[in-house]
Amino acid sequence: MKRILVPLLLALCLPVAAQADCYVEYKAKQDGPLRLHYGIARLPGGDCPPGAEAADLLRPRLAGGGWTLLNVVGLSTETPGDKKKANAGDFFLRY
Repeated sequence: MKRILVPLLLALCLPVAAQADCYVEYKAKQDGPLRLHYGIARLPGGDCPPGAEAADLLRPRLAGGGWTLLNVVGLSTETPGDKKKANAGDFFLRY
C-alpha cells in the first residue's frame, strides 16, 4: 500500500509547485495630496516576468485604484514573509 501512496502523493504535489505565483514588491504614489505606499501584488502563473513586464502588468491594476506605479522593487516566487507582509500592511495583495 505504501508503494502506491508515495508516488501518488508526489504526483499530486508536483503540479502545485510548478504553478507558483509571482509576488511583485512595488512602490506607488497618489497626487493631491501626495501619498506614497509600498505594496506586494500577486501575478498568477508560474515564473516571474522580467521587471519591465511585471510593471506593465501591475500599472493598470494600480491605476484603477488611483495610484501611479513608481517602480518595481523586487520579484519572487516565494510567499512573502511576515515582515514583508507587515511592511505592506493594507497593500499586501490589494492590487
